[in-house]
Amino acid sequence: MTLNAAVAVRDLQKTYGKVEAVKGVSFEVSPGEVFGFLGPNGAGKTTTINMLCTLVNPTGGTAAVAGHDVVSARDEVRRNIGLVFQDPTLDGYLSAAQNLRFHAELYGVPKQLVDDRIQQVMEMVALWDRKDAKVMTFSGGMKRRLEIARGLLHSPRVLFLDEPTVGLDPQTRSAIWGYINKLRLTEDITIFMTTHYMDEAEYCDRIAIIDHGELVVIDSPEALKASVGKDRVQIQTGDDERAIAALRERFGLDAAVHEGAVTFAVASGEEFVPRLFAELGLPIKSVSVARPSLDDVFMNYTGSTIRDAETVSGNEWMRAAARR
Repeated sequence: MTLNAAVAVRDLQKTYGKVEAVKGVSFEVSPGEVFGFLGPNGAGKTTTINMLCTLVNPTGGTAAVAGHDVVSARDEVRRNIGLVFQDPTLDGYLSAAQNLRFHAELYGVPKQLVDDRIQQVMEMVALWDRKDAKVMTFSGGMKRRLEIARGLLHSPRVLFLDEPTVGLDPQTRSAIWGYINKLRLTEDITIFMTTHYMDEAEYCDRIAIIDHGELVVIDSPEALKASVGKDRVQIQTGDDERAIAALRERFGLDAAVHEGAVTFAVASGEEFVPRLFAELGLPIKSVSVARPSLDDVFMNYTGSTIRDAETVSGNEWMRAAARR
């Protein structure tokens, strides 16, 4: 492991009975980096964060956060991290400032620093004017901003954000990311986040794609998109199976149905489309061409889109529940 890594993970595993939630992942996060775990629900993102934040013990492997082992130095890890959970954990009957003051007491923030620090973090997320309002009166976006402020209150070295904007509308999600990006200018902090939103992953310095508990690839968003190298083409036809067979036989292309359309990758997609209409041999109702995106990266490395993967994970969960 690199000595100054903010997060260092080697062969980290977590099993629940016969279920392997995390299958021996290894990676490092540099100080000051915004590092993203990208994957569908059920991929192992939250389980990994729970191990790194000492909420659950690993089944195997090692991990260190801010230089402290997550098993043998749990108290030191907790002093050096902030955590924004996927589900809300604020007390709605307390005011915003009271929620933060309670957190300051739990983390032993010196009393002489508490008032200034509360004002500083609340101004950072534009909530200082609502400091005395009860949290139950806040919108979902305001609550998420307050939770981020709470996570920063004790000046952690690493801030963990587990699906920080899940359930929020696009405009509020964009605003939340505006506040998160400001952290890089005002706080000496490393950010480790999980998401299944492709547009959010674009904000990261590096992304680790995780699927079925396994780390598939790690790189910057631009490098990952460049690695795909081909355009994504989706067509609507009256017979998907015939279209897939024709693409294979006449163009040597592997295609599959994703998100309700026959999908395949090809170089210079716009130039290929006229050929497609002329030579496919069956009517095409519609066609779309897109430059490589992170969704294409996910499909390239895992064989499915992230939405397809979530559907499969949900079906597997229901089948497992039915067997209980």
